[in-house]
Amino acid sequence: MQYRRLGRSGLQLSVFSLGSWVTYHNQVDTACAREIMAAAMDAGVNFFDNAEGYANGQSEVVMGEAIKALKWPRLKYVVSTKFFWGLDRNAQPVNHSHTLNRKYLMQAIDGSLSRIGLDFFDLVYCHRPDPHTPIEETVWAMSDMIRSGKALYWGTSEWSGADIRSAWDIAERHHLHKPVVEQPQYNLFHRQRVEQEYAPLVEQIGLGLTTWSPLASGLLTGKYQQGVPAASRFTLAGMDTLVQAVGDQAKRKAVAQLGALAAELSCTPAQLALAWAAHNPCVSSVITGASRLSQLQDNLGAVAVLDRMVPEILTRIDHIAAPLAR
Repeated sequence: MQYRRLGRSGLQLSVFSLGSWVTYHNQVDTACAREIMAAAMDAGVNFFDNAEGYANGQSEVVMGEAIKALKWPRLKYVVSTKFFWGLDRNAQPVNHSHTLNRKYLMQAIDGSLSRIGLDFFDLVYCHRPDPHTPIEETVWAMSDMIRSGKALYWGTSEWSGADIRSAWDIAERHHLHKPVVEQPQYNLFHRQRVEQEYAPLVEQIGLGLTTWSPLASGLLTGKYQQGVPAASRFTLAGMDTLVQAVGDQAKRKAVAQLGALAAELSCTPAQLALAWAAHNPCVSSVITGASRLSQLQDNLGAVAVLDRMVPEILTRIDHIAAPLAR
């Protein structure tokens, strides 16, 4: 396993990490989570990502129960959560969801810590921007969260580059804890924001990136070339837009071509896509997902493919996928 600093912070993360979106509670129970997380740790993974909105808080519960059962020393692992959606994004009660105001944030951190059973989170993210709350209010609240000892670092997810810079400038001006990380989507079909909008912030303010959906929700694995199989994540509620991507003939052709290239490199399509995402020096950690131990083992095989991301291979990958990226 390789380790990279989170931007300019001193925190080191495994280049491949393990997330819980969609899987924990919905597809993965505590026993399965414990098995997968133990195998991930044995392979060198030290970063485990979560969010209060995943499975209405139950993802945090499952991960917390697994951590408790594994009895890891606290220094061995990094764990995160995210705030914005609340526990039920459909109910939308006032000050309970879809907000980053101070009242919500100061109570949300306590709820997440209680569910996961920890004294503090290493990383906390503002899960989406909130146009109805002044950025300055959010920055003060997140900084106070760190000052209280309930979190060590904070950042954002899917914020615009301009808003991230604004938050950083506010923190700099008032001597507050600055945002050190952004968590954006990044894969072969979704890359422009990372490569064009966030790259200058990586250079200018030392922003770290922990990227999600490196396999485009499984599309880049090639397993959806013949449609959506039963029991896959695309059959879960709320995955309608992802199902539409399966029917995109241009992307399916590109996935087939990428699969052929992966065969040349003696790796799986998933390993090729993961190694491509991790080759970007702006990326601190690539968040992977797994509902089975075999998926985790296949994904972590991407570590051995990293040194094959040479200019010739990267050019061939760009020729196949770049025209379809946004």
